[in-house]
Amino acid sequence: MTVKTQKRRSRIREKNEEAILKAAEVVFARRGFGAATTAEIAQNAGIPKANLHYYFNTKEDLYLRVMENILTTWLTAADDFVEGHDPKTALENYIRAKIALSRARPEASRIFAKEVISGAPFLKKHLEDDINPWMMRKTEVIKCWIREGKMGEVNIPHMFFLIWSMTQTYADFATQMEVVLHKDKLEDKDYDIATDMIVSAIFSLCNLN
Repeated sequence: MTVKTQKRRSRIREKNEEAILKAAEVVFARRGFGAATTAEIAQNAGIPKANLHYYFNTKEDLYLRVMENILTTWLTAADDFVEGHDPKTALENYIRAKIALSRARPEASRIFAKEVISGAPFLKKHLEDDINPWMMRKTEVIKCWIREGKMGEVNIPHMFFLIWSMTQTYADFATQMEVVLHKDKLEDKDYDIATDMIVSAIFSLCNLN
């Protein structure tokens, strides 16, 4: 097999996996893990069911890959949390990134919420292995900022819980907001208002105003 052929097959594989994962995110969000089928996911991805199982042996394998992708995307949104960065910039960028993800990929947030509400049967090990070490690293950075007088004392885990809940609610409960606001769909200004208010609330909490 030539290098050119290998690259072409690699691109085809990446394209097919991306289509499957996007379709799976939508179907799992709509149906939940139990009711979702690989047949529906394959149909939404525009490929034969046999092709889906070529890339993912079981529905469980596909679901775990979807969840891993969601976690990776969310965790990398906080890449600005390093000691040399300004806490105001880091926090604002993180909040804006989380709101943008809630807007662009609401299904991801809804899948995650359903998984956690059900006791995280598939995700618990990833929460322990991925989120806990991530939280420890970010906690050390924020403690450093506090020691240096760059921000006020704050309960760090609960600060993150607040950010997660405030940003992800614009995905998980968008329908409720649309009803209350008498809109068919949330608009740019709604997300802008929400982002500014969340940033302001967290800055106040951390004495960053």
